[in-house]
Formats: sequence, C-alpha cells, structure tokens
Amino acid sequence: MLIKSFKKITATALMLGLSFSLLSSQVSAADDTIKVGVLHSLSGTMAISETTLKDTVLMLIDEQNKKGGVLGKKLEAVVVDPASDWPLFAEKARELITKKKVATIFGCWTSVSRKSVLPVLEELNGLMYYPVQYEGEESSKNIFYTGAAPNQQAIPAVDYLMKDLEVKRWVLAGTDYVYPRTTNKILKAYLKSKGVADKDIMVNYTPFGHSDWQSIVSDIKKFGSSGKKTAVVSTINGDANVPFYKELGNQGITSEKIPVIAFSVGEEELAGIDTKPLVGHLAAWNYFMSVDNKENEAFIKTWHDFIKDKKRVTNDPMEATAIGFKMWVKAVEKAGTTDVDKVVDAMVGIEVPNLTGGTAKMLKNHHLTKPVLIGEIQEDGQFEVVFKTEKEVPGDAWSDYLEGSKDLISDWTKPIHCGNYNTKEKKCLAAAK
Repeated sequence: MLIKSFKKITATALMLGLSFSLLSSQVSAADDTIKVGVLHSLSGTMAISETTLKDTVLMLIDEQNKKGGVLGKKLEAVVVDPASDWPLFAEKARELITKKKVATIFGCWTSVSRKSVLPVLEELNGLMYYPVQYEGEESSKNIFYTGAAPNQQAIPAVDYLMKDLEVKRWVLAGTDYVYPRTTNKILKAYLKSKGVADKDIMVNYTPFGHSDWQSIVSDIKKFGSSGKKTAVVSTINGDANVPFYKELGNQGITSEKIPVIAFSVGEEELAGIDTKPLVGHLAAWNYFMSVDNKENEAFIKTWHDFIKDKKRVTNDPMEATAIGFKMWVKAVEKAGTTDVDKVVDAMVGIEVPNLTGGTAKMLKNHHLTKPVLIGEIQEDGQFEVVFKTEKEVPGDAWSDYLEGSKDLISDWTKPIHCGNYNTKEKKCLAAAK
C-alpha cells in the first residue's frame, strides 16, 4: 500500500510539474511578444475606408518584425472588427486592453468612434494612435492624433478656395456626426470672420450610408446659380461618397461650375468610382500617393509587395498610421518599456520622416507637424497637387475661431500636463479632455 501510494503521489507530482511547466512555457511564450491592437471597421459603412488601415498596421508589424521586433520581442497583431458600430468600438477597446493585454491600439476613423473609445482609454490608462483628420476641440493624454487638425486641413482648404478660386458662396455638406458638425461650426465662424454673410452659407447633413442625393444635389445646384462663385466643402464620410459624386455627375455639376473640396475622400474612396465626371474636383490632405520622392516610392513598393496587388492605392490615413507606428516604436525603445505613462512621456519631441519630403514631429499637445496639400482629381483616380504649404504646420488642438476654445491650449508635459489649459485663467479646466 505504501509503495502504491508513493507511486501515485509521485505520478501526481510529475503531472503537476508537467502542467506547471507547460503553463510556464505558455506564459513565457506570451511574454515573448508585444501585442498591438488593431481597432478598425472591417464591415459596415466605414469598411470602405478602414479595412486598408488594418492592412497597413499588419504591414508595419511585419516590417518591424523583420528588423527584429521591439525591445527584442516580436510584435503580434490583435485584430478586432467593431463593424462601424460606435458603441461596439468601446467594447472592443476594453477587450483589447483588459483581456488581450495590448500595449497600444491603432484604430478608429470617425470621430464618433474615437469619442466612444476615449473614456475607456482614460479609465484603463490605455494608449491609442488615431490616424484620421478630425475636428479638434479635444486633447487626451491617452491619444496621439496623427491625422490633421482643422488648422492643418479645413482652414487652409477654405483659404485656397477664397484666394485662388475666388469663391463667394459656400455649401458645407457633411455626414451627421461630431466631426462634420464641429468642423463646419469652426468653418462658419472662420467664414464670417472673413466677411461672408449667413445667406451665402448653406449647411446640410445626411446620415451615414446616405444614398439618395438627387434632391440635395439639386439644392446645391440652385444655391450655386446666384451668379456668385460657389464651392462645396465636403465632410461626407464613408460609402455615401460614391452616390454623392455620381449624382454630381448626373446633374452636370463640374469642377468649373461648382468645385467640391473633400476632407474624407482620397485614393481609396475613388478606387471604385468612374472619376471622369469628377476631374478637377479637389481634396485637402497632408499626403497624396502621387507625391514623387524616394520615401514615398519605397512606401508604395512595400505596400504592393505586402498586399500582393499593384493596383492597390495608398492614402493619407495610411501615411498617418505609418508615422504613428514608427513614433510608437521609437518611444518604446527610448523608454525601454511598453508602460503607457513612460511611452507617453517619451513620445513628445520624437521625429520621423513623412512621405512628402519633410519631417513629422510630435508636439506637446499630442498632435503632429504636417504639410497641407490640395489635389485635383485626375481620370486615373489619383490627385495632382495644386497647392502645398512651404513648411509643416503645427497641429492645434483648440480652434482660434470658437468662443471658449480660443484661449485654450494643450500641453501634456510638466508643469501644465493638461489637455485644456486656459491661458487667461492660468488653470486646467478639467483633469483631461
């Protein structure tokens, strides 16, 4: 009995030891990778734009792993699909941080999805890089905004239309959510500061995925028939752009008659459209695929090699994703850890080359320096650059044209360490915003 009991105890101990060994090896294997969250819609109305950004992050991770990873560890992508469902973005962000234990997240396109994720990031002290132009009026310790603020896209676009095309009447057309509404609020205030009357500003909003543009385009055509030069400033997002541009063509609205300048239409969105009726219409971004230099040529080649399709285009949010990713890698290596607070501190001041021949620098307000480019749509779906700022423009988190914002700055370095510091009252209005 003693011998049998001893054998049973020994076998149990061996089994426990084996289980512990397997568990340890699994933990060790998990510790050998750094997990990177990818939070982009792969289905629903925003998939037309966001799927490419998921692929971009996968390409960047693959490229970094070929260089040896980060801190001696391989990067591991954790991809989720929030399916163009704004509350689901928050749920998926929570899952990535608490269950998947990601070191950082690259994600979101629309501002409503970012606004959904923001409180989760701040509650759990997560970290996200947001790669798309947005309306400003926000600065969080937990987000780095690598897309354009309004002073890096919307304001320069209006200036171009005013000065170069002598536009006098304005149609502010957008999808009905926070980015278009806030951007148009800023633009309306800016236009009025330039002497534009209310009667010369038309504002229109449509739901996500809107498809019946006949009456709206007819209204735009009528508004533009007063004899004053008219332009459309478009903050229409997602797949609604396809029927919008198609209807412009149907009603004979050419760029010579009523030019459209878009903030959310790039090479990817034009890839599935007959662009012949759209030639001459405009877009304002900080990057175009057509930019001719060695950095951009290398980026395009890397993309085509990775995606295995030479017809696939590149676009501005892809460049913003690449800049954010490279900055994150540099910050982690500088900090020697993926600890969020240490990476956040290390990010400020980091510089990486952009793809237009300049340098992107991360500022104290978690925004970048960026050039502003305006391009004309060509028949092949590419853009011919017709305007570029002489140097990079520093991103401004708070608008100079809105009451309650013009006195605010964002500075996430000590001693201010605040997203909405009132320069007149000399105080932070809230812990984070």
